[in-house]
Amino acid sequence: MAGLGPLEIGLIILAILLLFGYKKLPDASRSLGRSLRIFKGEMKGMKDDDVRTKDAAKTTPVRGEVLPPAGPDAAALEAEARAAEARAAELRARAGGRPGATDSTR
Repeated sequence: MAGLGPLEIGLIILAILLLFGYKKLPDASRSLGRSLRIFKGEMKGMKDDDVRTKDAAKTTPVRGEVLPPAGPDAAALEAEARAAEARAAELRARAGGRPGATDSTR
């Protein structure tokens, strides 16, 4: 397949000038530029969404899996979880293992 030569390019430019007229060409060019910019932005947004989805999939636990907390508050969260477990065990002990027994302090 041969590329476009100077004669073909000249004919295409002449056809565009005849179709749109020389006064409307700058507006048409601006409009085309804006459309391409918007299209590029949307494509980049879709690519960013894909990356975020993949990152979320990495941090989403599989059924039954418990992920360790991340970040600077990890130790505080673990301590709070241990305290909550201890309170739950204490409430179970107070209930004496009776079925349907609840905490009366609520």
